[in-house]
This record gives sequence, structure tokens and C-alpha cells, in this order.
Amino acid sequence: MINKINEKKALEPYVRSRLKEKDILLMTHAVVGYPSLEDNWAMLECMQEADIDLVELQLPFSEPIADGPAFIKANQVALEHGIDCDDYFDFFKKASDAFDFPLLFMGYYNSVFCMGEETFCERLNSAGGSGYIIADLPMEASLELDKAGKQYGLDHIQIITPVNSDSRMNQITDHASGFLYCVARKGVTGNETNFDDSLSDYIQRCRNVTDLPLALGFGIKTSEQVDELKGLADVAIIGTACLNVWEQQGKEKYKEFLKSLVR
Repeated sequence: MINKINEKKALEPYVRSRLKEKDILLMTHAVVGYPSLEDNWAMLECMQEADIDLVELQLPFSEPIADGPAFIKANQVALEHGIDCDDYFDFFKKASDAFDFPLLFMGYYNSVFCMGEETFCERLNSAGGSGYIIADLPMEASLELDKAGKQYGLDHIQIITPVNSDSRMNQITDHASGFLYCVARKGVTGNETNFDDSLSDYIQRCRNVTDLPLALGFGIKTSEQVDELKGLADVAIIGTACLNVWEQQGKEKYKEFLKSLVR
């Protein structure tokens, strides 16, 4: 029996509503269990205070192939702390109940497969999730998962990269919902992204194949870069830069950094 669908706004209407108030939205990221669940909670409190719009909560995995060194370390340490699916969804539910922003699952397909696709969707819905980002799942392999996801009111945030052809982009966006995750460059998270004409051209290519809001991620590090994306992307995704500030400068500087991004 399907549980009651998450009463928070569906992602696309939510994003469009927020864009009436802001030039660009912010989506941030935390690996559940790193540095600790207590740290994760403090991060989320800072995100709420800074008026962050969307948050990815990553389920730790042993082979996070889309992640750079900072998040590889975070995944490994969280696993060493014994964080499992039960811990993840318990934390997710607690966070969903406490904070205003929509929460999205971020992770890898092996974790979903081991749970079972129907069980994964049921658990994510029960925990208050709005959707899922699965970094290593091709569109063709997600069709059955997405059928279950739709039953539970979950959006599958599909991923597009600069190396995709226009025809491939069209295939992917036909199965996307919520918003589109546009990877800014080849490679893994955390590396530098060049903010030049080629990036603008790429975002325009994405605009040409979908009416969904566009979220740009991979390599966004500063408030100046967020400003440069205004009028191009709808959502800026910032993960590694936030984690680096938390590790190197602590909670108060982390909060200041988030607020600077929002400003």
C-alpha cells in the first residue's frame, strides 16, 4: 500500500515559486554521517538560517564514482562510522520534519538495487523526500524505478553533461521531472569550472531541450560565480566548497559562506 505522498510542494512548482522571489536558487549538499550526524544537523541549521532553497542528502557508498576527493573521503568516513540505510532514512525523516527546504536523495544505484526499487521509493517517500539524484544510473535503466517513483510523488532529477549530443539530451529530458541537473564539465565534483562562453553555450543547449528549471553543478565555489550564473541557470549547486569551509574554518564561517552565496 502506498503511503501518503509528501505534502511539501512538488519540485518544479516549488522552484518556479522561489524564482519569483530570487534571481537564482541555491542547492547544497551533505554526506549523511560525515563528519558526524551531529555535524550534519548543525549544517542543516545553518542552511535554514541562510535561506538555502534545496538540499541533497547523500547516502554513503563505497565507490562514489562521480565524486571528487573531498566527497570520497566523506563517504569512506561515514561508512567507517557505521552509517547504513536505516540511519540514513531516520536522519532524513528527522530533517524533513524540522526544516523548510525540500530534501533530495543523492547516491548510487547499487544502494537502491540492494533495497529494491519499490522499497527505496516507499522509504524515501515515508522520510519526506521530494526526489532522487542517482549519479550512475543511465536513463534507459531507470524506467521501472521511475514508475515506482511517480506512484510515490517522487521526481527523478536527470543528469545532463556537456558531452551529450542534442539527441541524447532530448532522450534524457523526456524522462526528467522536477528540474534538470546540468553538469558543468567533464570529470568529478570539486574541480575548477571555467565560466566562459562555452558554459553559456552549454546552458543554452540545455534550455533548448527542456522547459524544466536548470540546476548547474560541479565546480561552483564562490558567490561571484553564483552571480555570473544569474540569468543563465535557475539553481546553483554547491557541495565541495561548502564542505571545505566546514572542515577548514568551522560552523560560523560555514554559515557566513552560505549567506554570502545567497546574497
